[in-house]
Amino acid sequence: MKSKFQSDIKELVSENVISEEIASKIEDYYISKQINAPNRLLTIFGVLGSALIGMGIILILAHNWDNFSKTIKTGFAFLPLIIGQAFVGFSILKEKSAVWKEASGVFLFFAVGASLALISQIYNISDDTSSYLLNWIWLCLPLIYLLKSNMLIILHVVFVTGYACSYGYFLGNETPWLYLLFIVLMLPYYINMLKHYGDENLPSVLNWLVPLSLIISLGAFVKNNEQFGYLIYIILFGIFVNIGKTNFFNSQKLRRNGYYVLGSLGTVFMLLLASFKWLWEDVFTHNLQFNSQEFYVVITLFCVSSSVLILSNFKKWYSGFNIFQFVFLIFSMLFFIGLMDTLAPTILVNALILILGILTVKEGIVNLSFSILNYGLLIISALILCRFFDTDMSFVVRGLLFVSVGFGFFFANYIILKKQKISDKNKNSDL
Repeated sequence: MKSKFQSDIKELVSENVISEEIASKIEDYYISKQINAPNRLLTIFGVLGSALIGMGIILILAHNWDNFSKTIKTGFAFLPLIIGQAFVGFSILKEKSAVWKEASGVFLFFAVGASLALISQIYNISDDTSSYLLNWIWLCLPLIYLLKSNMLIILHVVFVTGYACSYGYFLGNETPWLYLLFIVLMLPYYINMLKHYGDENLPSVLNWLVPLSLIISLGAFVKNNEQFGYLIYIILFGIFVNIGKTNFFNSQKLRRNGYYVLGSLGTVFMLLLASFKWLWEDVFTHNLQFNSQEFYVVITLFCVSSSVLILSNFKKWYSGFNIFQFVFLIFSMLFFIGLMDTLAPTILVNALILILGILTVKEGIVNLSFSILNYGLLIISALILCRFFDTDMSFVVRGLLFVSVGFGFFFANYIILKKQKISDKNKNSDL
């Protein structure tokens, strides 16, 4: 137990805040918690060690590969798989620690990939990268639940993203529908992690990794109607924002809330692109087909995003109004208005971005948050910068606008700094 914690307990006892009995119970509780907690450093080195051993074996075999017969090669191909399964079985049957399970799981994961690659090479089985990854993912998916391995779920997300990119981007018009199935199959374990270990680092990594995977892979579902692809991403970012604003994620530190950060940044980026008139005139209305895969994806995502928004309000998963949560609704309407009139949605998108910036600045001032305040000011600055390129304003007017925004940065931050000092002073006086 850390000496700082022990000194704090002793101070509380000496000040008669807690009794000796309560102090003893608190110490016993944290001691038992530390005993039962897995050694994170040991887990990391165990995983790294397993990966290095696996790669070292592969390199040794590769150096002498041509000197072996086909039978010996086949034996060597299955050898890492057998060793990995033996370690996994030992970890499960003997109920070994999390370090054992993580290390053996990672070793078996890469052993499966190595065995698949070697068998394909030995018997000249022609296979593209996406099929190879697909077989690898299918075989290793049960290990996540069998070993309750945190590292394996991270590897799962990374490899299914690789599969989606390989199958969807590099094979022409193929759509990686199985990617969605793989994401759904990992959700029970992911949700269980959030329920029981939501404040730890690994779920926080997945809170960034999962939305990033969806952002990277979703483009593989857009084949012919790229215009709908734009709307697809706006709605996807709307889903992220609404997930990130639920009480569970919103109560955590911003660095743990990858859904809201990515959703908010993505929304602003897409809106800034849509603030240019040429996009509405030359892209959105060009050969738009409603009887297409992209349109059905739009409808599906819109239903999902609307359901999350409605259910969150009904269950009271979040409180307060945040306009970012409704941007996907507003832009969806503007998108279809733009099919008839390109000027109106262009003006309204610019107005929407300005409103987002102003409300974000207001939120930052109310909550005394420098990060939120400056984010709102950056949104306004980005909007002014975009209009710098497609308007006929004189350089004097443009310069004055930037000077005004610069003063706005200093003034708004000064207001928050002053309010924070007053708030701290009032707290100290109350004490």
